Amino acid sequence: MENINWKELPFGYFKTDCNVRTYYKNGAWSNLEVCTEETITMHMAATCLHYGQQAFEGLKAFRGVDGKIRLFRLEENAKRMAYSAHGVMMAPVPEELFMEACKKAVKLNEKFVPPHGTGASLYLRPLLIGTGEQVGVRPAMEYTFIVFTCPVGPYFKTGFKPVKMQIVRDFDRAAPLGTGTYKVGGNYAASLQAGVRAQTEGFASALFLDAKEKRYIDEAGPANFFAIKGNEYITPRSKSILRSITNMSLRELAADMGLTVVERSVAVEELADFEEAGACGTAAVITPIGEIVDREQKTVYKFGEEGVAGKVSTALYNRLIGIQQGEVEDKFNWNTIVE
Repeated sequence: MENINWKELPFGYFKTDCNVRTYYKNGAWSNLEVCTEETITMHMAATCLHYGQQAFEGLKAFRGVDGKIRLFRLEENAKRMAYSAHGVMMAPVPEELFMEACKKAVKLNEKFVPPHGTGASLYLRPLLIGTGEQVGVRPAMEYTFIVFTCPVGPYFKTGFKPVKMQIVRDFDRAAPLGTGTYKVGGNYAASLQAGVRAQTEGFASALFLDAKEKRYIDEAGPANFFAIKGNEYITPRSKSILRSITNMSLRELAADMGLTVVERSVAVEELADFEEAGACGTAAVITPIGEIVDREQKTVYKFGEEGVAGKVSTALYNRLIGIQQGEVEDKFNWNTIVE
């Protein structure tokens, strides 16, 4: 294996030894197969190409302080992929099969799990696609499920340092009764124009408002939003945002630390009252937000001391990372040890 500078890894694709696949045909999933190919052969009329029958997950494996490899909240990812599959009418991957595939992918690519203390992890991308051919708008009869892995560094280049985000009003990520709560590619495609523009204009990400009224915070393209006000952990409740497993974990940690967890609609003007703000997700974990600029209204909202992450966000981040890496007691039984 080539020498890898673990501390300088980007968040991007990195070839590993193999991936794991299974196929749904005639109403049943096949046994797991190990594959060294990085490509997929499919029919040109496959439903994933025409009608968006596609869902994916993202989770991480960490090499702990004790040398053991931990998968974080594997069961929740299995449940969410099944939820997304139902949402776009695909055959759901049985939870046990999903978890077996993920553990197998990690074990086979064990040498790519970064050493403890490097700030890097092994990222898993489970992918479910409709591969059966259809020309009419109908669900496929055949599906392919793949798990591949990549060692990755932080999602945002700044790591755990405050970033600037941009509120956008001229784009919608998802409609309230659409696919926003499912982890499907169409939601990310819908966020690309606003996200790339925000980055071009000097921001880490775009922050989307609700599509119906343009009054409430929904989420950033790659992450959920949360804020700290007094003793409250506040995060949007919306019918058009992804069910973030990281956000779910942070809510449990916040409650365990004595904070009051509040899930509700969060109006844009409330940003002026928040002491801390952040984006959270599997890829980013927590990214503190130091400044939010409303692109259309030119309003600027700032949080805390410039360049310094807030105390509550820092405490939540350290505890979550500590659990993932075996440095803090896993009292919630979130980790799966890969043996």
